[in-house]
Amino acid sequence: MRKFQDYRDSVHFYGRIWTAAAILMLLLAPAAICVRYNAWPAASAVLKGLLGVAPIFWTTGIIEVLTYAPMLGTGGTYLGFVTGNLSALKVPCALNAMSGAKVEADSEEGEVVSTIAIATSSIVTTVIIAIGVLLLNRLTPVLENPVLDPAFDNILPALFGALGVVYIAKNPKIAAAPMLFMAALFLLVPGLSGAVGVLVPVGALIAIGVSRVLYKKGVI
Repeated sequence: MRKFQDYRDSVHFYGRIWTAAAILMLLLAPAAICVRYNAWPAASAVLKGLLGVAPIFWTTGIIEVLTYAPMLGTGGTYLGFVTGNLSALKVPCALNAMSGAKVEADSEEGEVVSTIAIATSSIVTTVIIAIGVLLLNRLTPVLENPVLDPAFDNILPALFGALGVVYIAKNPKIAAAPMLFMAALFLLVPGLSGAVGVLVPVGALIAIGVSRVLYKKGVI
């Protein structure tokens, strides 16, 4: 147990460093372009742009950390947030890997499996993007084919739908309440489909509340 705690402390130490380095690199890229071409945006324009998107991204970022960190474990969380694309790739890969290995995220085995799954996903994504860039001219007619539009529009629902079946089957009593709530909400207010990142913790809170009630009643 002590070794596991030492491992987590080590991950937190290096995770903070790499996260800070990633943020610095993201800021240095536009700064380097501004320096190279001597083209600096007006402060008013930057603030105007930030006011439109920053509150949403900040809120979603905080919510994602609170929601995904318990799912991914320590190493998986840092690696996932540094490499990005959590909802579409990293979280499904990590959860599927841990489910297949029958381990929990807060266990030593879960930490290893989650980190390896996210690292593998990142490498595969990078390789595929590199291949796509090299073959862009040949792939463009295929990717822009109208026949494939429905497939691209449903990639994320297909990922989480397939993954959800596994977890819903494990705990159907707990899953019923958030599923019914979200289904009713999106049917009544279709425009909320763009706020999925904010609504994820809402579903999580509903599931936690229902679990507590069912546990107290001895149903689960």
